[in-house]
Amino acid sequence: MEVIYFTLTAIVLYLAADYIVRRLEAASALVTEYRALVFFAVLLGLALASFALIRRVVS
Repeated sequence: MEVIYFTLTAIVLYLAADYIVRRLEAASALVTEYRALVFFAVLLGLALASFALIRRVVS
């Protein structure tokens, strides 16, 4: 069951990171040049926080 939680969370985080990066692109032209790097940083931060939370709740 834990695998399902992680998979669903990963899908939601991917969509959330994409939304955040699109908002940052609208606010600043600098993000467009480094979009992949910014996307990775946002996704990594969200993933680390949410996966740690899932482990605490499920365990």
